Order: sequence, then C-alpha cells, then structure tokens
Amino acid sequence: MAGSQDFPADPRNARVLVHVNGTLVPRDEARVSVFDAGFVLGDGVWEGVRLHKGRLVFLDAHLDRLFEGARAIDLDIGLSRAAIVEALHATLAANGMEDGVHLRLMVTRGVKKTPNQDPRHSLGRATIVIVAEWKLPNPELQTRGLSLFTSTIRCSPADMFDMRLNSHSRLNLITALIQAIKAGADEALMLDPDGFVSSCNATNFFFVRKGEVHTSTGDFCFQGITRGNVIALCREAGIPIHLGNFALKDVYSAEEAFVTGTFGGLTPVSAIDGRALPAALPGPLTRRLGALYGALKDRDAA
Repeated sequence: MAGSQDFPADPRNARVLVHVNGTLVPRDEARVSVFDAGFVLGDGVWEGVRLHKGRLVFLDAHLDRLFEGARAIDLDIGLSRAAIVEALHATLAANGMEDGVHLRLMVTRGVKKTPNQDPRHSLGRATIVIVAEWKLPNPELQTRGLSLFTSTIRCSPADMFDMRLNSHSRLNLITALIQAIKAGADEALMLDPDGFVSSCNATNFFFVRKGEVHTSTGDFCFQGITRGNVIALCREAGIPIHLGNFALKDVYSAEEAFVTGTFGGLTPVSAIDGRALPAALPGPLTRRLGALYGALKDRDAA
C-alpha cells in the first residue's frame, strides 16, 4: 500500500542543502528550535511547489496562497514576495537542480519565549525553511491507483478550522489517514459536516459519472492549485464539470475517480470503501485530463 505522496527513493537527496533562515546547510544539520511555534503548536503556513523543466510551475498561485494564509493568521513572513522567490531559486542553484524536484516552503511564527499558544510570546522573527528534493510520484500509481476509505473524521467549516488555510496543523488529517491505513486502504476520503463528499486527507477528490466530472463545492476542502487548474481545464476543453454536494452513493456509482495535488498531479483511484471502480486505470477522462494538465505545466514552464 502507498498513498498519493509515495515516491521512488533518490540517493541524491542524502546530499541536499536545506535553506534555514537564509543559510544553506546539509540535510542532517538542518535544525529549528524546540521553542519554535511550528514545532510547539503547528503554528505556520506552507507551500509545496514543483520544479519542472527549469521553472517553478504555477508559482504565482502558490505565493498568493502563502501570503494570503499568512495574513489570515496574522503572521509576518518578514520577506517580500521577491525575496521568497530569490530564496527558492538560490536553494535550487546550490543543489544543482533543474527538473523533477519538489520543494516544501515552510513558514512558522518563529521562536517563542516559552512553549505556549499566545502569539504575543513570539520573539518577532518568522522561521523560514525550504526543503528541495529530487522527487517524482511513484509511476505505478497510474496503473494501480489508490484505494480510499471513508473516514469518520469530518472536514471542518471555516468558523472552526478553515481547511482552505495551508496550515502546518494537520493532526485531524493524519488521524483520518491512520483510520484508512488501519482499514487496509491508501488514503482517507473525508466528508463535510453535512455528510457530503469533500476531499481526501492530502489531496482533492474528483469522480466521473456518465462521462461528467464531479467535485465538491470547495467550501470545506483544500484550496488546491491543481484542483483549480483541473476545474479550469474541464471548462476550457468542454468537459462537463459539476461543483456541488454529493453523497457517498453518488461516488459509489462512479465509473472512475482521481485525486489531485501539486506533487502527484492527477492520480487515479481504484477503489472506494472496498468497491472497485470499473474503468481500467487510468480511466479515459482521468487520462485525458492528465494529458491536458501535463500540457499546462509545460506551457507554464516555457
């Protein structure tokens, strides 16, 4: 079993240099304080970005989300947008990276006077870490697909814990994933507070019925960059797509399904709650949208 984040090991990653607050250090020397708000509380925001053919694809959308999330939690990143871009490129250059790389950009509220919740006890400087690794999705997932299990953990509304924030706090999603793993599945399918299908624990969820694509309203799921691109691609290509409230019974009668994320792009789903989907993987619409998404990445990297 392996989730959508699965990847083949690359020995080059043992030697990568990690950006920690402006300094590039070897992987095994990358450290943050035990008093850091990210370590103590998961207090921070992050982005995952892909390096494709020498370009950081969809970078503007990722930076928009990063800075919007930071403002929403009153976190001063302490660097301009241009300075963040410069740090990303400096990390890539130091590692000699040009393609097939995934970067994790992490920003926390920084070191605190004491380990507690109060943001007023922060010492005033955000912690910024960039981890760049040679990392490609496991190609076997395109023909094996993911097995999903519906978790009892619900996606939360914005007035409780806004799923649209790319927050470091992920315990609810990890708990949902653990349920799925214990049930013998790869990832968790999660419902919204009203019992409608929302997303997976680490990716956005789509399904196909009668040749039409369906996904949630987006009110209770990740503000996925890839999700947004796939929705736009459907509309541009004339592929019928419906954003709405869908019950599990709708998903159980799907011909095909897939999940989306920056790392994996489009990953087929093979089964949901033990019910095998009928289409050979990847399904025809999954394959078509995957090709359209690949072309979009190429255009953004040009």
